[in-house]
Amino acid sequence: MNDRQSVPDEAVHDVAIIGGGVNGCGIARDLAGRGASVLLCEQGDLAQATSSASTKLFHGGLRYLEHYEFRLVREALVERETLLRAMPHISWPLRFVLPHHEGLRPAWLLRLGLFLYDHLGGREILPGTRTLDLRMDDAGAPLKAQFRKGFEYSDCWVEDSRLVVLNARDAADRGADIRTRTRCENATRDTDGLWRLSLRDMRGDTVSTARARTLVNAGGPWVQDVILNRTHRDSADRIRLVRGSHIVTRRLFTHDRAYIFQQTDGRIVFAIPYEGDFTLIGTTDADHQGPPSEAVCTPEERDYLLNAVAGYFEQPPTAADIVWTYSGVRPLFDDGASAAAEATRDYVLKLDRPGEGEPPLLNIFGGKITTYRRLAEAAAAKLAPFLPGHGAAWTAGAPLPGGDFPVDGVADLVRRLAGDYPFLDPATAKRLIRAYGTQAWDILGTARAAEELGEAFGAGLTAAEVRWLITREWAVEAEDVLWRRSKLGLRLSDSQKERLARFMRAETAPDPIEEETAQ
Repeated sequence: MNDRQSVPDEAVHDVAIIGGGVNGCGIARDLAGRGASVLLCEQGDLAQATSSASTKLFHGGLRYLEHYEFRLVREALVERETLLRAMPHISWPLRFVLPHHEGLRPAWLLRLGLFLYDHLGGREILPGTRTLDLRMDDAGAPLKAQFRKGFEYSDCWVEDSRLVVLNARDAADRGADIRTRTRCENATRDTDGLWRLSLRDMRGDTVSTARARTLVNAGGPWVQDVILNRTHRDSADRIRLVRGSHIVTRRLFTHDRAYIFQQTDGRIVFAIPYEGDFTLIGTTDADHQGPPSEAVCTPEERDYLLNAVAGYFEQPPTAADIVWTYSGVRPLFDDGASAAAEATRDYVLKLDRPGEGEPPLLNIFGGKITTYRRLAEAAAAKLAPFLPGHGAAWTAGAPLPGGDFPVDGVADLVRRLAGDYPFLDPATAKRLIRAYGTQAWDILGTARAAEELGEAFGAGLTAAEVRWLITREWAVEAEDVLWRRSKLGLRLSDSQKERLARFMRAETAPDPIEEETAQ
C-alpha cells in the first residue's frame, strides 16, 4: 500500500528525514532525484500541521520589505514563477487589491514598495502593478465609500497541503521510502559512524530500526523537541512558535480578485476568494504557548479578523457567517524580535557534527512555503560533503506529478476531461484537474458511467478517487481526504463524512492473512 518500499530493518539510507511537512517532503524529493536513498518518517499525516494551515499563497511577502528582508523577498519573488510553471494544476496567478487607507502608509510609499515588488524578482509571467479608481472598478463595489483609490498587483495561490503530498509522491516515485503515521522515538549516533533510528508505527504500535549516514530534522514546530528529546543534543538555537489563524466565511464579493487590507497595528490581513463559494480571511500573528497540535483560532483572533475586514467592507461578515476556522504554528527562528509579527520568516539551516567521523544532523529552522524548494536545495548543499557522488540541483524545471502541462492549460484540460467523461458535472471536472492535473485520467480510468467509479460520497467524491488517495497519496483517515487532499469537508454533510470514514476504515484495515504471515 502507498508504494512503500520493502526496506528491511538495519538497511542503511543516505539520508533519514524527520518531518512530513513541506520542508521535509521538499528535501526528500530533491535528494531522491539526485540519486540518494531517502527515508522520511512523519508521526501523523503529511502536511498535518503547519504546512496545511498557511494562507495558501506563493508570495514575496510585500510587508517584509518594511523589515528590510530584501534577500528573502527577492528569492520568494523569483520562486513564484518557477513554482507556477512546475504545478499549474495546484497553483495559479491571483491579483490582489490594496486599497489606500488615509492615515496609514502614504500612497507614495505603497507605490515604491510595489515598484520594488514588480522588479526585484525578474517577473515574466505575472502582470505588474496598476492603479485603480475604486469608485469605477468592480473591486470597489464591496468596499466602504471612503476607499477611492487602490493598487492592484500579482501573487499566486497554491493548494498548500497538496503541494506537500505531491512532493512526497514524486520523492517516492524516485525511490524514497515515505512512512506516515511513523514517529521517530529515538535517534543516536552509533560507533560505526551512522545514525540509528528507532521508529514506531503509530497504527500497529510496532517498532523498527533504520540506519542512515545523515539525519535531517524537519520537524517544523517540533524541531526543538527533536533536537532535545529524540537526538538528545543540546543547542543554543531556539525557535519562536507563532500562531497564525484564519477564518472562512460565506462569499463576501463576486469578483475573483483578493484584497490585502492594512491595519492600524501595522499588520495586513488578506480576504481571498476560496473554493468558489467562500472567502478566506487571515492571518494573525500571536506567540503560541503549549503543544503545536493544540493550535486553534481563539475567540480573540476570530474577532481580530472580523474587525480587520469590517474596517473596509460595507457589509462586513459576522461570527454567524463563519463556516470554518483553522490555525497553524509557524516555527520561526528566534532572532530576538520583540513582536511576533517582526520575527524573521527567513529559513536558517544549522549543521550539527560533534566530531570527525560522526554522522551529521541538519536542523531546519523557519522558512515559508514559497521558498521550500530553495530551502531543499540549500539543505542538499549542506549535506553534499557527506553524500559524495550524487547529482546536481534539478528541481527548478521539473513539474510535480500531474503538472506536465502549460501554465495556461487548465481550461483546456477541463474541457478534455469533460469530453472524455461526459458523466462528470462541470464542477467535478474542474476540481479533478485542479487537484490531479493530467493524472485525473489515471483516477477515472476506463469508466463510462458514474456508477463505474464506485460509491459516491457527495460533491463528486467517489470510491475510485478515494482508493487513489489511499494507495497513491498516503490517505488513511477521512480527515486526510476531507481537509488535506481536498477541502470537501466544507461541502459534505455529517452523514456523508461518516459514510466516507466507514469506507476508509474498511479499505485501510490490515489484511489478517498478511498479519498472520508477518507473525
